[in-house]
Amino acid sequence: MDLDNVLGQAAAATAEFARQTPQQRYAQLVEIANRLDAAADELVPVAMEETHLPEPRLRGELARTTMQLRLFAEQAQTGEFLDVRIDDPDPDFGSGPRPNLRRMRIPIGVVLNFAASNFPFAFSVAGGDTASALAAGCPVVVKAHEGHPKLSELTGRLVSAALDDAGAPAGAFHVIEGRDAGIDALRDERVDAATFTGSVRGGLFLAGIAADRPRPIPFYGELGSINPVFVSQAAIDERGQAIAEGFVDSFTLGSGQFCTKPGIVFLPAGHGLDDILTERIGGKRTGALLTDSITSGFADRLQEIGDQIGGRMLVEPTTVDGCHQPALLSIDYPTFVEHADNVLTEAFGPFSIIVEYTDVKQLTDAASRLHGSLTITLHAEEADADTLDDLLRLAETRTGRILLNEWPTGVSVTPAQHHGGPFPSTTSPLHTAVGTAAVERFLRPVAFQNYFDSWLPEPLRDANPWNIPQKRSPAGQSQVWGRGSNAEASGGTVL
Repeated sequence: MDLDNVLGQAAAATAEFARQTPQQRYAQLVEIANRLDAAADELVPVAMEETHLPEPRLRGELARTTMQLRLFAEQAQTGEFLDVRIDDPDPDFGSGPRPNLRRMRIPIGVVLNFAASNFPFAFSVAGGDTASALAAGCPVVVKAHEGHPKLSELTGRLVSAALDDAGAPAGAFHVIEGRDAGIDALRDERVDAATFTGSVRGGLFLAGIAADRPRPIPFYGELGSINPVFVSQAAIDERGQAIAEGFVDSFTLGSGQFCTKPGIVFLPAGHGLDDILTERIGGKRTGALLTDSITSGFADRLQEIGDQIGGRMLVEPTTVDGCHQPALLSIDYPTFVEHADNVLTEAFGPFSIIVEYTDVKQLTDAASRLHGSLTITLHAEEADADTLDDLLRLAETRTGRILLNEWPTGVSVTPAQHHGGPFPSTTSPLHTAVGTAAVERFLRPVAFQNYFDSWLPEPLRDANPWNIPQKRSPAGQSQVWGRGSNAEASGGTVL
């Protein structure tokens, strides 16, 4: 099907898809998950062939993908993300007479999803962006990643069949291929929002198109992240070996191709961990990177770092059978300051940088130089609270997730998760790409004033036929949460 027909069908499906009930949405997402689980033995070998990723990793990622589909299904079924608010008329309201106001979130429209290379299931055709957009009631057009075209086509067929059989309107889901098709779709007026996971350069190019349209649209891009780690002397004294081993395991996981890979670690000078680090790295063997372009880009980045930064290579860059092996650079703090922009630029592959500091004040200074990041990690003891207080405050301004005494690789798909951060980690620090809050990207609020009850969308009606949680402000009373027209009777609680 050509692009014009794909977008025409998606736009035509928008109104019907938005009107479907939470139960219908639940059934559709669960059916997709069931189809993918049933096809695991067909999907995984194709993914192995195209991505060079090992079978255990891919089976685990597929399980995560179907889990998050079911998680979004449960969220869609409750309808809580519609954020229904009802203000009853109140002639004595403090700011003047209050009208009958009812507000809820509605689907934003057609969503264009640029699939990622490094997670061929979880951030691709049926990944979190697709799942959250479908949960919101938005038709989805996926621009398949060129790194796994066969897998994308197979996954797309399974998703389309599941949606058709579960009663979604025709046009609710399509997969398109090719860079030009993706750009043309992003420029098309029938697309209402877009998502992207990839490079800073590619993301900014697409974000510019989204912003420069006659009608600009939201563009939710995850672009690049260095994910700095700060380690105190007290933490080294308490568990230095475990920190060194955890660091190596984290930055080499997935051959260093995770968006949350720790790309720079600040260790106290004289940390004494060189032998442990080199020994641990010596036991790691990585395979081929995901694509030829990633492989060449990583080689170019290592060359740039070697030529411009200098420092001491604890483990030199090498290749085995053409595959880049883990490498580790150590520099002192003055070198970091001199080359901060270069040091803080992501190297997408099995490589990281240690910065040795001589004073905890340097950690605060380093944090002030950081670009926006998906994560910031602290390895510290509770007794470090006073000396690290300024660092802790600065960390909150530079990231969307702060970890204590853990490692950032591995992102839990949960209601409290935030996978986002200030630029350049994302183009929209207000939103997350992982966790149930991801659905909020594809919903926009609409208020209805003095509407006839029968004209209102079902979640806003007094009878509440969909049984959606309603936040109500009765005249002269506090707000009440509840389901149905009588919040108190249905177990609502006064806020």
